[in-house]
Amino acid sequence: MNREVLIKGVKKALIAIPLMFIGPSIIYNAFINKQNIWHYLVLAVGIVISFSAAFLMFKGIQTMMRGLFEDEN
Repeated sequence: MNREVLIKGVKKALIAIPLMFIGPSIIYNAFINKQNIWHYLVLAVGIVISFSAAFLMFKGIQTMMRGLFEDEN
């Protein structure tokens, strides 16, 4: 078990958790305010945040698995 790599993975996952709630909230806000001229910009920001949350969670879990199961050679 490589503790440093495991901690890096946990940090990535902890960064992704708030983004998992912020992204869909921004997307919901964009769909509620369709009459606003900033609708598409807010929607794009929400989509980018949601994809980055999914990517960070994937990389965090991948890093945690590498830290748990790879040898320290």
